[in-house]
Amino acid sequence: MSVTESMTRLQAQREALVEAALEHVLFDGWTKQALHAGAEDLDLAPGEVDRLLPNGIRQAIVTYVEMTDRKMIAALDEKGLENLKIRDRIATAVKTRLELVEGQKDTVRAALAFMTLPQNAALGLKLTHGTVDAMWVAAGDTSTDHNWYTKRMLLAGVYGSTLAYWLDDTSEGHADSWAFLDRRIGNVMQIPKITAKIGKAGKFAAAPFKMGAKIARCMPTPGRMRRQFGG
Repeated sequence: MSVTESMTRLQAQREALVEAALEHVLFDGWTKQALHAGAEDLDLAPGEVDRLLPNGIRQAIVTYVEMTDRKMIAALDEKGLENLKIRDRIATAVKTRLELVEGQKDTVRAALAFMTLPQNAALGLKLTHGTVDAMWVAAGDTSTDHNWYTKRMLLAGVYGSTLAYWLDDTSEGHADSWAFLDRRIGNVMQIPKITAKIGKAGKFAAAPFKMGAKIARCMPTPGRMRRQFGG
């Protein structure tokens, strides 16, 4: 077996374990207890948990998020976004991502709680970046200049706030969440209201988003916003 085949097999086993553990995460949270219960469901030896997830809960949550991101990309490919306006493509991507975990709100809450711990904050931002990057790529984004950073920083805000709203939304079909999402996307068009906030957040977003010295050049302008979200 080649190294690539071995790594692919390991990843498949890891993902199977996380999938099996999700049922237990619902009751036990993201804990070793939930992972071991998932391993038992798969008839795996106790030591397999540490072999497949040597970094423990952090690696389990990363695997969960990345699996869901891939499912989102596949779902968006099937929907075909090419005939939609850019802002509608983005709205569809966010909505699709949340619908994939509609029955796992407590699991998502537990993952968010874990990632808000100080020692996990950077990883949480990295995962958010990966999700919004996948959304923009699915939406057809091909930018490589400073617009690349701006788009992802803005969408991270839209996605994060919509996720928080959606977690507590009890409206039928999450209609209130989708209305909130539309308003948030509309809000990023209102540059005077968000410029100050982005400026304050810039130094915190610099590392995970690789903004560095480019943050000043990533500040959105009215024309840039119309191109990115209003097309």
